[in-house]
Amino acid sequence: MTENIKWWQKAVVYQVYPRSYQDSNNDGIGDLKGIEQRLDYIKKLGADVIWLNPIYASPDKDNGYDISDYEDINAKFGSMADFDRLLEKAHDKGLKILMDLVVNHTSDQHQWFIESRSSKNNDKRDFYIWRDPVDDGEPNNWGSFFSGSAWKFDEKTGQYYLHLFVEEQPDLNWVNPEVRQSVFDMMNFWVDKGIDGFRMDVISLISKPDGLPDGEVPEGGEYGNSDKAVANGPHVHDYLKEMRQKVLNRADMMTVGEASGVDIDNAIKYANTDASELNMVFQFEHMGLDNNPNPALGKWYDQKVSLIKLKENMSKWQNDLAGKAWNSLYWDNHDQPRAVSRYGDDRPEYRVVSAKMVATLLHFMQGTPYIYQGEEIGMTNAYNLQREDFDDVEIKNAFKYLIDKDQLTDEATMLKYVHAKGRDNARTPMQWDDSQNAGFTTGSPWLKLNDNYGTINAKKALADPNSIFYYYQKLIRLRHELPIITTGEYQLLDPDDDQVYTYRRLGNREQLLVINNFTDQVLIRDYHVPDNAEILISNYDDDTGTHLRPYEAKVYRFTK
Repeated sequence: MTENIKWWQKAVVYQVYPRSYQDSNNDGIGDLKGIEQRLDYIKKLGADVIWLNPIYASPDKDNGYDISDYEDINAKFGSMADFDRLLEKAHDKGLKILMDLVVNHTSDQHQWFIESRSSKNNDKRDFYIWRDPVDDGEPNNWGSFFSGSAWKFDEKTGQYYLHLFVEEQPDLNWVNPEVRQSVFDMMNFWVDKGIDGFRMDVISLISKPDGLPDGEVPEGGEYGNSDKAVANGPHVHDYLKEMRQKVLNRADMMTVGEASGVDIDNAIKYANTDASELNMVFQFEHMGLDNNPNPALGKWYDQKVSLIKLKENMSKWQNDLAGKAWNSLYWDNHDQPRAVSRYGDDRPEYRVVSAKMVATLLHFMQGTPYIYQGEEIGMTNAYNLQREDFDDVEIKNAFKYLIDKDQLTDEATMLKYVHAKGRDNARTPMQWDDSQNAGFTTGSPWLKLNDNYGTINAKKALADPNSIFYYYQKLIRLRHELPIITTGEYQLLDPDDDQVYTYRRLGNREQLLVINNFTDQVLIRDYHVPDNAEILISNYDDDTGTHLRPYEAKVYRFTK
């Protein structure tokens, strides 16, 4: 396999959430010029690719994932000239740019939808999914991923339109070939600019099941399960093959599809080695392992994931995709809480060591790693945010439907769940230094900052040779230098150990032993490490052998 390695298989991606990264004009919102100012920081970290969350024109009902013009820039972020300069500067530094592609839906302010809803006879009517009422109600029982029904009644034409997310995000009708061609034309606009690839938002949802049948309603729930009812529809692979032919084959690009509801079999179809569709997918199985046992509460919960379940799931994806498809590796992103808070221990005495442990576990696996902004300095969940501080529509709807409407839990418990799992944990502004507003802006920040920026910030990290930042830098360098991390076989050890996650990576002449203590306890584990083993990386300064200190991580390298 070594001789066939693609550039994106050895690459490390750094995700930038533009509105929270760096504000250059002090309006409180991060922007493209701000990202340009920080390119040297990303280059110093060692990342190869920058994935930008949506920067297109948008009314911002869902923070840019409701796009009103795919070929224009959100004025809050700057201009097309600013983007062109950012792309040029990134390329000059050897950094690639990955754009977020959002084509399951548009904004209701997009010209296509404005025309579509104007009358039943409009040429764009069939660009979206319209249906007549059924028994004076919604056409089926699907629920929105953001709470409530997935259907919105339009008084003017007397029909409902489908929106799997907020009502201002109507779903495109991919069955219509004109929709597909319009999307491909738009993608080619960006390819012609010289971008290096696409991260494809909820791409597994673009093909709806024929006939739009009702979904299964979970116990205690109100709506059909959208994930199971809608994901991986009958024509999704046909659409992606068409996209490959009309767009993606035009350049040597990186593609990753966000694929909710995907399983191993589907992932192999999306990201197969024949390169007929995508390079890799984001799957979410490991993200759901710490969901609430009450299905009606979904992801809202505050208990730590079972390490045994985490091992089982991550090992399944490592083993079952090997040689068949490519993994994407991630702990957090703009839709997930902070990695150190969720999988490590963000108490001051353990934050640094556990953040390094969590990173070690992921970065020695096979796949392309994604680092979310601030992860590299150990930013934590924002426990200081209260209900009135939240911006995220998913959080607001969760309070609305689970507290104000359904009374499924009390507000204090819900706040605790949001502090554990809410998306705004990841969206608080980047913590650059300990000055006003963490060096993000001198204006009024669009979202309240995490109040720990005085102690957790990039300036401090860069001044400390033992910081999380430099640990990530070393992890990235090792991935670039050691082929075994990209090509080696994965082998889990002790699957029933609920305290330590240890695995091997096996190459032709050498192997790696990756040991991760997931507890704040001193443990004893003997993995029979050979005398000739060298430590590649560790989050402690010395090696105490079979004694594992709290959250200790270490990687041995030795010849077979």
